[in-house]
Amino acid sequence: MTLLWFIAGASLVVALVAWSQARRTAKRLAQISEMYWELKYQHGELRVRMQRMTGETPPSPPEAPGAGPAPGPPGEGFVPLASLKR
Repeated sequence: MTLLWFIAGASLVVALVAWSQARRTAKRLAQISEMYWELKYQHGELRVRMQRMTGETPPSPPEAPGAGPAPGPPGEGFVPLASLKR
């Protein structure tokens, strides 16, 4: 009977350790995901800034065979996050 209580206690300890590890991993995943989207935003911001400085136009995607002429490029497609937060 004592062996069963020991096994149950050890199982509880292992479960608590696994649960805390899963919580830490979930927090880290959320942090990495946030860093990824922030970096992607900054990359787009820098790309637009470089295009403005050099006067380049963004590259157009290749046309699909049999498709008609592509519509003209839309206006400015980049919207800074700072303007959305206001």
